[in-house]
Amino acid sequence: MKKTLSVLTLATILGTVGAACAADQGSLPRNYENWDKSKARVITDKKSMFYGIHYIYVNKKAMPTYKSGGANYPDGSRFVAVNYSIKEEGGKQVPGKKSMIVMMQRDKKAQDTGGWRFVGFTPDGKPSGLDGKRDCFGCHEKDAKDRGFVLSRYADFK
Repeated sequence: MKKTLSVLTLATILGTVGAACAADQGSLPRNYENWDKSKARVITDKKSMFYGIHYIYVNKKAMPTYKSGGANYPDGSRFVAVNYSIKEEGGKQVPGKKSMIVMMQRDKKAQDTGGWRFVGFTPDGKPSGLDGKRDCFGCHEKDAKDRGFVLSRYADFK
């Protein structure tokens, strides 16, 4: 179950990043690392595109709806997911090199993706060229339509 939630959580993030192929889709927010941060989610399946350790950052606009499990996020709500490779240290799995960053930003004008823009970034914060509609939204629509297309849950923060 935890593995499934981790995969869905990262899929949410990747979906957010996907629309970054166009510069006008969004830029990585400054200081997102200061937002509320989830606990580490570990996906050890090397065949998964979400293999690694990731964290989700949620901005203040999104947090009240996220905490309540609601679906009606206000415009400007943002989720940023940062994925790292897995490295072993002292017998423990710890974050290795940063492998990708994704962002999901509420924009009600983005009707073809449920009112969200999905943007992907390279580890150094440059647009990755993912297509949010093609690469991300299908999973969000299938697995989280009733939660405003947000795959992760506030329980990931506990």
